Amino acid sequence: MNAEALTMYFTQYGGIAIFVIVFLEYLNLPGFPAGIIMPFAGVMAARGQIPFLWVMAITVAAGLLGSLVLYFIGKKGGWYFMKLYLKHFPKQEEALQKSLDWVRLHGPVGLFVARLIPMLRTLISIPAGVMQMPLQSYIVSSTFGIAVWNLVFVGAGYLMGDQIFRIFEWLDKL
Repeated sequence: MNAEALTMYFTQYGGIAIFVIVFLEYLNLPGFPAGIIMPFAGVMAARGQIPFLWVMAITVAAGLLGSLVLYFIGKKGGWYFMKLYLKHFPKQEEALQKSLDWVRLHGPVGLFVARLIPMLRTLISIPAGVMQMPLQSYIVSSTFGIAVWNLVFVGAGYLMGDQIFRIFEWLDKL
């Protein structure tokens, strides 16, 4: 997808599009990768088309909501859900086991740190639920971790501005 198409998409759907895409990513579902969408949303904020703080609020809320869905699946479905999940995605068994170990060993601080590690940052929600991490601790740690991660991506787009468009245009030519 090129920069013009993304611009048209965001102009038409705005914050709703950002929310849905980020929400789907935090659910580990296919869709636009938020790692592309969040910088693009930062560019739109730099251009004055959407307030920067609004982009941050949307992306953090979407990330937290998606994470909470997985947390509650882990909490309610526990080991049964993990076995079912691993049946369909056996290559993620090692990552999930590491996530469980991480939550056991480090608790809420570990959850915060895990939110800053690619792949682990979205998988950590299920083990946190399975391990019955207290909801309040989960929400606080997740919110801060998600905010830092999203700030890096949205902030990069905001600071890099139109250079992001040039990158999209260059990629379209490949």
